Amino acid sequence: MTEIEAYQEYIRCKYNAFCKAVIRYAAIGKIIRLWQKWEREISLDYLVNEKFIQFVEPEPDEEHLFTVCGQTILLSDAALADAISVLPEQVRKEILRYYFLRQPQRVIGACIGRTRSTAGRHIQIALRRLREEIERYRHE
Repeated sequence: MTEIEAYQEYIRCKYNAFCKAVIRYAAIGKIIRLWQKWEREISLDYLVNEKFIQFVEPEPDEEHLFTVCGQTILLSDAALADAISVLPEQVRKEILRYYFLRQPQRVIGACIGRTRSTAGRHIQIALRRLREEIERYRHE
């Protein structure tokens, strides 16, 4: 073996040792993080047996109806149904078409005699009004 080959073998061995050390320390770090995560977790059986958590019974399914464009829509959220019923008829039609009938904004814009971007803006404003109405309903 020549001196160059010996040096190349030496470098290869050093590189292999370095790679093994990096992999080993990365694995150790991952194991430590997993172990710390497992120590922080609490068993659901423990919580149930010790009665730290009171499980809430699901509310009975209530159905709320509202009618737009001659179509009746069934909602399970009372706040949303009340908020939609407060909105003007044109806004309700746009919400119905976009969210319930899945019509694109281009089609909605053509129905109201406006452009696609105007219909999109109307829908954004309607969502903002819905949020305000829902917040008002929840604070009452």
